[in-house]
Amino acid sequence: MKALVIVDAQIDFMPGGALAIANGDSIVPVINKLLPEFELVVATQDWHPANHTSFASNHQGKKPFDIIELFGMDQVLWPDHCVQGTKGAGFHPEMETLKITAIFRKGINPEIDSYSGFFDNSHLHSTGLAGYLREKGATVLYFCGFAADICVYFSIIDALNEGFKAVLVEDATCPLNPDEFVKIRTELQEKGVQIIRSNMIISQ
Repeated sequence: MKALVIVDAQIDFMPGGALAIANGDSIVPVINKLLPEFELVVATQDWHPANHTSFASNHQGKKPFDIIELFGMDQVLWPDHCVQGTKGAGFHPEMETLKITAIFRKGINPEIDSYSGFFDNSHLHSTGLAGYLREKGATVLYFCGFAADICVYFSIIDALNEGFKAVLVEDATCPLNPDEFVKIRTELQEKGVQIIRSNMIISQ
């Protein structure tokens, strides 16, 4: 069975948000058109506490996009975003959410970031997403959402490592850094990820 995985389609990643991605809101209508094509739809949601160590505001003298070492790993420091319970942490208001059967929240532990929808960045704790998808019988995962070069990318890598087939719906995702995504796109294809446009799925 195929499943649609919507990664972090949240207000703070849209234009005007705390960590805005250029033209991010353009993917919302595409996601909405994809929904009827899938029997199973799940979503991930960045859900950070205000004291999260990945926020530049929690490190004196640091600014967003500085890189520090945190628990033995390089950590990009982000603007405060997707803080639990805030408007910015919510899904885009125009995104249709009735088809979403489960939401997996990540980045809850203040000590470590979680780019992937499956695990934190140290792979110490699972979100439960892989187990849920297996239980539902999903074998092929179609990915969309934000950001193509960060959370979508790491979610796809973990999906492959968990034994799923992965497909990236390219016009239903946007990168934070387009130049970085060019390299990542090639890497994903070399790993066997299929990269398609939404019109290859949507019934005519």
